[in-house]
Amino acid sequence: MASNLQAEAAETKGLVVYDTSYGNTKKIAETIAQTLEESGIRVDLFHVKDVKRLSAKDYGFFVLGSPTRFGTMSFAMRGFLGKVKGEEWMNRPFTAFDTENPENIEHARLENKEWSAAEKIAARLKEKRMNQLMPVLKASVLGQKGPLVEGEIERTRGYAWELATKLRQEHSLKSSC
Repeated sequence: MASNLQAEAAETKGLVVYDTSYGNTKKIAETIAQTLEESGIRVDLFHVKDVKRLSAKDYGFFVLGSPTRFGTMSFAMRGFLGKVKGEEWMNRPFTAFDTENPENIEHARLENKEWSAAEKIAARLKEKRMNQLMPVLKASVLGQKGPLVEGEIERTRGYAWELATKLRQEHSLKSSC
């Protein structure tokens, strides 16, 4: 009985993990976590280096974010992804986000290349057979250090509200089975 309650609680609680270089990715992560909490979905928010224990028994979904540096995710986020055991997290929902310079986003689009930390995070989690709930969120920063482009916090709130809706739908589907 207790394990059923623990499993149900884990399905409704999420883990938001981020890395940041200049604080912009942290602001996006905090906005996502706050918005999910406001929508009634419990989350824990951690800087990637502060995650001490990672167990699918404790969490039902991931939201992971990293700044895009040199076309990829941070080294710390790559290390964190190595700790995610596919067999334990298989079929769990996730989404990913990053912060990027708008010029790099356009450059990648023109060259038809993916320079996004979020896209690379998503690809790694899909390899572990996790379920991507939404397209990645790419938050734009001015220059390399930021600040965030005007309107990105509001856009992130909208993204997080949509995520909350999808998480509820996923949870109600599992509950009805």
